[in-house]
Amino acid sequence: MTPLSTHDRIAGRTAMVTGAGNGLGRRIALALVERGARVIAAGRDEGKLSRLADEAADLAGSIRVATVDVADPAAVASVTAEVADEEISILVNNAGVAGPVAPLTDIRADEWDEVFHVNVRGTFLMCRAVLPGMIERRRGDIINIASVTGKRPLARRTPYAASKLAVIGLTTTLALEVGPLGITVNSLSPGPVAGPRMVRNFTLEAQRTGTSYAEAERAYVSRAALHRMLTEDEVAHAVVAMLHMPGLTAADIDLSAGMVGR
Repeated sequence: MTPLSTHDRIAGRTAMVTGAGNGLGRRIALALVERGARVIAAGRDEGKLSRLADEAADLAGSIRVATVDVADPAAVASVTAEVADEEISILVNNAGVAGPVAPLTDIRADEWDEVFHVNVRGTFLMCRAVLPGMIERRRGDIINIASVTGKRPLARRTPYAASKLAVIGLTTTLALEVGPLGITVNSLSPGPVAGPRMVRNFTLEAQRTGTSYAEAERAYVSRAALHRMLTEDEVAHAVVAMLHMPGLTAADIDLSAGMVGR
């Protein structure tokens, strides 16, 4: 395990990470474990979460599994009651869905609603569930995973782009509400992260344009200053870094390999 600084702001705290069964959520959960946090890994797939807990045990860390659909108010209330014995002082809202890749005119209302239910409603419900304890203790850090998508045009991704910009709006407004109570709220906006989701997107784009997978990938990453995608480790390290910045709140941090610049 990584040696812990005497000024570490993570060690000894309890963190809840949603969407922790795979991808970014899994790596964020492990990064927090590696730095001495007790992690509650929340998600819909109990099998994946259990395997994550086994990985944490190999690191001499601790992960508690909590099965939940973040878009379901009853499920969120149930899991909150289940972990009521925990003093959750870090919440990472990572659960999300990519949604359809299609022109807006071809997107069904139920497809649009599913994206907003998970990406926006789920973030709202989890914040609402965890905040009372943070407010009582007058300490807490919330990081919502947003996206650079929507900050620059990305055709055929309107539900996802709109939902992630909504998460940023939720973040900045909530930060003003709870800042006087000792709680920080920030969002992290990654660019494209190498993994199964981008494989899906590049495959669909290649089919749509009649090009090869490699050409679709190259056209996309060429928009970034570094001409590459991010890794899951880079995103996890960014979450850790944000938690070590006590003056950071109401902020949206771009981590995009130069996909956007401001």
